[in-house]
Amino acid sequence: MIKHLGTKTIDTDRLILRRFEISDANDMFKNWASDTEVSKFLSWDSHKDVMVTKSLLDYWISEYSDDKTYHWAIELKELKEVIGDIKAYNLKDKRSSCEVGYCLSRQFWNKGIMSEALNSVIRYLFEEINLNRIVAMHNTENIASGKVMIKNNMKYKGTLKQVGQLNGNFYDLNLYSILKSEWKS
Repeated sequence: MIKHLGTKTIDTDRLILRRFEISDANDMFKNWASDTEVSKFLSWDSHKDVMVTKSLLDYWISEYSDDKTYHWAIELKELKEVIGDIKAYNLKDKRSSCEVGYCLSRQFWNKGIMSEALNSVIRYLFEEINLNRIVAMHNTENIASGKVMIKNNMKYKGTLKQVGQLNGNFYDLNLYSILKSEWKS
């Protein structure tokens, strides 16, 4: 049975996954929200100024009052600032499943940081929340995101064709998932 606990702090070797705070706005804006390379494959546009980031953080922080909210700031311990975020969403209690999405500051790409964050979130969702299935998707052109999923034992399930548009062009999404019974900590 699912037991919703909300966004609890998760500590890893290099990271602290925690709730966002309004004081994260400047780091979030500087490290990823204003970067068009980070948002290139995502469903949102890069932020034009820090006020957009603050407004979004206000909304995200208000969601923490719901124990079904699972949204972490990724803080790099050695830097003591947020460098990305990871979120479980579309939680389906009857199906015991959710989707996971993430983004990371470009300067920390290809360093295993997102793999470390995703691994700890998968563990939390399976062991603490007791979900049975976790799904993740990435734009087919964002190969690095797919590698993060594969490193965490997620299995490719198929490609969703022309699911949306970016810059006037249709894009496809690769779908991955993992079952609790397949997961290895």
